[in-house]
Amino acid sequence: GGRQALLRALGMVTRRTAAWPLAWIYALLIVYASLYPFDQWRVQGIAPWAFLWAPLPRYWTGFDVVSNVLGYVPLGFLCALAIHRTRPSAHAIAWATLAAAVLSLSMESLQMFLPARVPSNVDGALNVVGALLGAMTARALEWAGALDHWSRFRERWFVPESSGALALLALWPPALLFPVAVPFGLGQILERLEAAVAQEMQGSPLLDLLPLREVELQPLLPINEMLCVAFGLLLPCLLAYSVLRQTRQRLAMAAGLLVLGLLGSALSAALTYGPTHTWQWLGNEVLIGVAAAAVAALVLCLVPARLCLVLMLILLVWQLALLNNASADVYFAQTVQAWEQGRFIRFHGVIQWLGWLWPYGLLAYLVNRLSQAPAA
Repeated sequence: GGRQALLRALGMVTRRTAAWPLAWIYALLIVYASLYPFDQWRVQGIAPWAFLWAPLPRYWTGFDVVSNVLGYVPLGFLCALAIHRTRPSAHAIAWATLAAAVLSLSMESLQMFLPARVPSNVDGALNVVGALLGAMTARALEWAGALDHWSRFRERWFVPESSGALALLALWPPALLFPVAVPFGLGQILERLEAAVAQEMQGSPLLDLLPLREVELQPLLPINEMLCVAFGLLLPCLLAYSVLRQTRQRLAMAAGLLVLGLLGSALSAALTYGPTHTWQWLGNEVLIGVAAAAVAALVLCLVPARLCLVLMLILLVWQLALLNNASADVYFAQTVQAWEQGRFIRFHGVIQWLGWLWPYGLLAYLVNRLSQAPAA
């Protein structure tokens, strides 16, 4: 304890923080949003960085300014927070702003090769301003002691090695915003993946090498739909159980996650079909699945953390098998197409990837945790 206090006073203490994985994930989202749709690359015959000394754009809107600034504020905040948490002696604001500037200039340079994107020195400058504001906000909260309250709260509630779980829990509500064929049924990608691969390989002799199913995928049976709903709600609860310290904390977190999941799915329905359809997705099978998840969360609140990881792995593989061996109906395909062709296509595309990949990120996390030796 004395050694840790001395190191903390010297600014040499390194702490595990969920800000690092969240910063990396947010940086990947920026790359995706900046380079979408990733096709029709071309060389214009001028240097990729020529936009830096190009004349200022003649036409711009307030939305462009706000979106370019706000888009980089979370990145600057997370980078500064992560740097300060791991290296308190480092100049977090300067390093976070520099990292965001390098990313922004790289994205603007790569946009020189995309006909659908227009690089701009003003956009790059606004991105840096946003990152600087985010980094200054993080340091201001640190100086005010607000982040110390979060640190003490985390130490009381969560075990030390909880960064990965907290990052996954933070990404779960946004992943629910993209419409899914089954409520809370994230990760249903096999059917669309097969269609995309077949389309890309159309006319190629390699198409004959693709494994073909003998029967077409069929919609889920009601009992399987109830299981998918229950598993989808129970998985984040078990994930929280694996890093929480006390039973009462588990119960409080489970209640919060259940409410958050219902609100996230309701918001998704409102964004997709309109406010009048906010709760129409709550059919009998869904209600039974939600009730089963609530009962299971209550029963499993006393289960040891490592057993929670094992149960999660079983339920996750089971749910993915059910979802990816079932087809989505035509109406759902039309709904997804409407989202993809909407005004905020890049935003919706990001949410779509979160909904598709969150279960597989959880799968990788579980394999990594279970491969480690059990804690004493």
